[in-house]
Amino acid sequence: MKQGQSYNVMIDKHPAAIVKCKSSEDVVNAVHYARKNNMEVSIRGGGHGYLTRKYGLTNDNLLRADVVLANGDFVHASKDENPDLFWALRGGGGNFGVVTTFEFQLHPVKNVIAGPLFWPLDKLETTLKWYRDWLPQLPDDVYAFYLENEVPPSDPFPKEIQGKKVCGLLWCYTGAEDEFEKYIQQARDVAEPLFEFVGEMPYPDLQQLFDGILPPGDQWYWKGDFVREIPDEAIAVHKRFGKVPNTKSGMHLYPVNGVAHKLDNDDTAWSKRDANWSMVIAGVDPDPGNMKKLKTWARDFWEALHPYSMGGAYINFMMGEGEDRIRGSYGENYKRLAKIKAKYDPENFFHINQNIKP
Repeated sequence: MKQGQSYNVMIDKHPAAIVKCKSSEDVVNAVHYARKNNMEVSIRGGGHGYLTRKYGLTNDNLLRADVVLANGDFVHASKDENPDLFWALRGGGGNFGVVTTFEFQLHPVKNVIAGPLFWPLDKLETTLKWYRDWLPQLPDDVYAFYLENEVPPSDPFPKEIQGKKVCGLLWCYTGAEDEFEKYIQQARDVAEPLFEFVGEMPYPDLQQLFDGILPPGDQWYWKGDFVREIPDEAIAVHKRFGKVPNTKSGMHLYPVNGVAHKLDNDDTAWSKRDANWSMVIAGVDPDPGNMKKLKTWARDFWEALHPYSMGGAYINFMMGEGEDRIRGSYGENYKRLAKIKAKYDPENFFHINQNIKP
């Protein structure tokens, strides 16, 4: 990424300064300076991995955090220190302070079996009906998100399928290698794949697998929802994906079940423990002239699928969508989050985010 270049240039903001802190003291000084000079502050953050079914959400594995609060105080948060703040940090976004240190429960992951498998788009109804029942019943080692995309015009995809509209899976398998074949064979049996690029790789390679296809500097417009079930009526709507406006745009259903279901909705700020998928519809294009077309397609597709959702979305898959959507994302936990916000940031200093109001 070029210096100062935004990943999503549809978000057209130009900060007066970017503070690259080397210590917690630097963060404290930056917060004091911003307050003194009436400057707005946005906290860098975000991201999401492929290990949810096996190890839970990232916030499920948070053990402790060091935090600079809105008033400049430096505090610790864990189940024993400031437990209310610790609870809020586990899913509450950048609403409560600047975290300078995260301590996580680590898990031994080296290589995974990963990569895409594509079916022709005319197999969407067959494969999505199969997938909705198949995936939630599998061992936690099996992760596969369902996708609807066009095949990118680049390697490693064969030229004869580049530009074709497809549905498929993106695998991330953490179990015994000799067990994987039966799972991928089940996918082959439901419909003949158009393409497979699946094999053993270091986990970081999976995280970077599509960086060349989706570089910084594109226009991105996201719409998301949490999904518990995928009825036949919703699958009929998914078939509208054929109207996608360009190659880079797509729809993904990310599994959020497995180990993530072992906690209750109020154990962390993230409250959708009964969801099976986090859906995202992403309109993506490098040409700003196509912004209106991206937004229209993504909104129309989302509005048609939204009635079959749980309401609310993974907050990193939301644009500026208003307070009701934020409340819907946190559900019954919103009131508790608002009380904690009032305690630690009563003036809403940290508000450039999916904002929880004190």
